[in-house]
Amino acid sequence: MCVNKIAGLNPVIRPFPLLSLIDDPSVHKLCSQIYIRTKHPMDSDREPYKIGDAGEKIRIGYYSADFHNHPISYLTAQLFEEHDRHRFEIHGFSFGPNTADEMRRRISSALHEFHDVSYMGDSDIVKLSRNLGIDIAVDLTGFTQNSRTRIFARRCAPIQVNFLGHAGTMGAEYIDYVITDKIVTPVESQSDFTEKFVRMPHSYLVNDSKRKISEKVFSKKELGLPGNGFTFCCFNNNYKILPTIFDIWMRILGAIDGSVLWLYEDNPSASKNLRKEAERRKIDGDRLIFAKYMPPDEHLARLKQADLFLDTLPYNAHATASDALRMGLPLLTCLGKSFAGRVAASLLHALDLPELIADSLDNYERMAIELAVNPEKLATIKNKLDRKRLGAPLFDGKLFAEHIEKAYRKMFDRHRAGLPPDMIDVVE
Repeated sequence: MCVNKIAGLNPVIRPFPLLSLIDDPSVHKLCSQIYIRTKHPMDSDREPYKIGDAGEKIRIGYYSADFHNHPISYLTAQLFEEHDRHRFEIHGFSFGPNTADEMRRRISSALHEFHDVSYMGDSDIVKLSRNLGIDIAVDLTGFTQNSRTRIFARRCAPIQVNFLGHAGTMGAEYIDYVITDKIVTPVESQSDFTEKFVRMPHSYLVNDSKRKISEKVFSKKELGLPGNGFTFCCFNNNYKILPTIFDIWMRILGAIDGSVLWLYEDNPSASKNLRKEAERRKIDGDRLIFAKYMPPDEHLARLKQADLFLDTLPYNAHATASDALRMGLPLLTCLGKSFAGRVAASLLHALDLPELIADSLDNYERMAIELAVNPEKLATIKNKLDRKRLGAPLFDGKLFAEHIEKAYRKMFDRHRAGLPPDMIDVVE
């Protein structure tokens, strides 16, 4: 019904929640276009905007509601620190909560200038951006909470980029590029995006090699896990757990005696409902174990107690997948059709672990059971992951900064030459 209404150009759902419901990038694009047309159409009265002169530093503006203790900041902090200050001038525009937490302090100190614009109207933020001469505006929020899409509809910069916040197209003619890679967006998927692809050489998902990991050694008992038996886990937000994937998980538990599924407790009501749904599928609800919030460094440390991370579809693990792989926890995913459903595969390809990517949900279920009953095979994969993750480009924030700077330079040069945006493949 929802798809039919979207096809009829009806504004029935926001673009972000649709990503977790439907694995169809063409529908995602249409939904985004409807939302933009309805809520944030391009401002036709905007003034012409001249880009900076050749030879000057390129001025990059990162715009976000999440410059605080938030997954976006955990991923991007080192990127801001590693930018080449001789060639780029980096600004942050924060329209989220004015916190004084660790990540806000770290990010604000890494930037050339940090602007708290949470109290400003859209027009004033655009005016500030223009007065500062921002050449490239990078939207890190997309359609997620506290987004300020109207800033971009009014052209706060001559080049505007969609990165991280929305795992799909913004559907807006005023967003020129999307940061991506060859796995999440094969060439043939360009028609599902209004932005031109900027494809990074490893994975589009930036990471911070300086992430703190607690030295605390957790026992299974204190985490509520059984001392024996196989521990499957998924630390994705609960909204990503759809009935189809939950059915598969319950069949997996049914096939592996003594196994448990370790999930993140998003809210108590969701936990209660998931246990109830497990019982409906003839699985003891106590085999679902819910992990409480922990500080990020301790959360990373506790991941060592899981045996296999089971991914979701159509919206994969993104930051949570990165966390698992960083800690040497194998992650099994199923390759989707849309950007949001191909991110885990992107991370696994970057670590040379394609053997953990299923091409169908039937194979995903089969592979999960096979890994649980074959400890030698799982150990081989874990050993390979341990070798690959050490020094991997996936977790090298400095290298990512070098690559994205190449992309920014190409965007800038194209614009100065009077050329329209076009696909950019960043090479080593």
